[in-house]
Amino acid sequence: MARLARAAASVPWCRWAVRRGALPWAQAFSSAATRHTIFALSSAQGRAAIAIVRLSGPGVDSALQRLLPAGAVLPPPRTAALASLLGLGGGLLDRALVLRFPGPRSFTGEDCAELHVHGGPAVVRAVLDALQALGLRPAEAGEFSRRAFDAGKLDLTQVEGLADLLAAETESQRRQALLHTTGAARRQHEEWRHSLLTCLARLEAMIDFGEDEGIADDVAAGVLPQVQALRGQLERHLASAVGGELVRSGVRIAIVGPPNAGKSSLLNLLAGHDAAIVSPVAGTTRDLVQVQLELGGNKVILIDSAGLRQTDCPIEAEGVRRTVAAAQQAHVVVHVADAAAGFGASAGQAQADEQPADSAALPLAPHALQLWVLNKTDLLQPCAAQAAASQQLWPAAAQAAAQQAACDAAAAPASGSGGQLSAAHESQQPLLISCRTGQGIEQLLGALQQHVAGLVAQGGDGGMERALPTRARHMHHLSEAVAALQRYEAAASSQLEVACEELRGAARALGRVTGAVDTEEVLGRIFEEFCIGK
Repeated sequence: MARLARAAASVPWCRWAVRRGALPWAQAFSSAATRHTIFALSSAQGRAAIAIVRLSGPGVDSALQRLLPAGAVLPPPRTAALASLLGLGGGLLDRALVLRFPGPRSFTGEDCAELHVHGGPAVVRAVLDALQALGLRPAEAGEFSRRAFDAGKLDLTQVEGLADLLAAETESQRRQALLHTTGAARRQHEEWRHSLLTCLARLEAMIDFGEDEGIADDVAAGVLPQVQALRGQLERHLASAVGGELVRSGVRIAIVGPPNAGKSSLLNLLAGHDAAIVSPVAGTTRDLVQVQLELGGNKVILIDSAGLRQTDCPIEAEGVRRTVAAAQQAHVVVHVADAAAGFGASAGQAQADEQPADSAALPLAPHALQLWVLNKTDLLQPCAAQAAASQQLWPAAAQAAAQQAACDAAAAPASGSGGQLSAAHESQQPLLISCRTGQGIEQLLGALQQHVAGLVAQGGDGGMERALPTRARHMHHLSEAVAALQRYEAAASSQLEVACEELRGAARALGRVTGAVDTEEVLGRIFEEFCIGK
């Protein structure tokens, strides 16, 4: 291995490739002789039936040989073998399953091994201490994955997908993380980058060797529609970044309305446990109460808030201010009112200077979706409840709903998802529910699930079946590529050599997404997200 590294380093092009990271395998070979052999507990901390200790590096086989009894033969590659693990003094540490993964056919590209030991804390501690006594180094956070990246086993999008897979809490997060981990994002960006480099090669060949201006015009004219088509694909991919970010961070749903409308009761009912204090005393909720749950496979963050009303109490006033702020940051706003009192009216007990504010007048995010809910319908006669639904769509709410439906319809041609989102506005009548009896809760959950699914699917073009941009750096580099292609289109007819530089810049920006070029500055931030042992 060391001879191969020296031989590669003797070739000028290979020296350049190793320095620039263009040959990850050469980089791994060149450092293999000096790299430490590392180890870490890869399974969860704490007591368990089985614990997995992972090793990687040039000294793996030597370490295993010293852990096994004298004369023992190492197990064949990728075959589990039961063996006794011995400490330096010869005492038995544990009976364990030992697996070897010789490089380069391993996760890190190096020689690797796994020790499947009993999961008691004392057993794990004894095995880890024995490995350190043999001269192996405890791994740093994400070091196994960093070595896999250095060896060309993973690109940056796969590394990020692996981190997301380890942190996945919902079905949509799991599916999206798997798409990145299995290389869907890498293949996508490599295809775009290859197309750009092919166009660039044709143009540069024409500039270097073409003498006939007619041929030059034909080549440039043939490349332009390819560049325009590629720019359109990148712009659509960027548009889907909103959905990708919502998959990772969750859809924020704010529950707003006057005091004693049943907002905290609704939060507890949707959450399935008592997360917020419920009391008949108006103004009980003063601070925001947030609950995370999964709705239709998507992560949502449900937010209960202080009742909206004018008040002289500075503590309650601060709660109202936080309610307004939460509504402004929410993707979905659920307006809740007492069915007997209606929207924009008091609960019947408020003082003249403490009238509930109209939640429809709250300043919301431009594309926030809204739902209107009348609670406590169990206290009304059936005919009165229906009358409340048909008559209490008060003017402010009707105006807000109409404006939102119009905005969704206007946005439909641009985003491709407006039809799906505006479908939720076909009926603007409030939903009738009772937190006490559970009436209408299924309908409310269905409406929320439809809103959340529509938000996550923004950008269209395949939805969750494609690897969506999930990081700010993805959006940054994709935006750079789109801007470079726009500059190419502007310069192609008059300054072809300058335009070629823009194509080269766009290809470089796409390469930064996968880590093909200029990655050193982001590696530390990416790998520090990992736990030790991954």
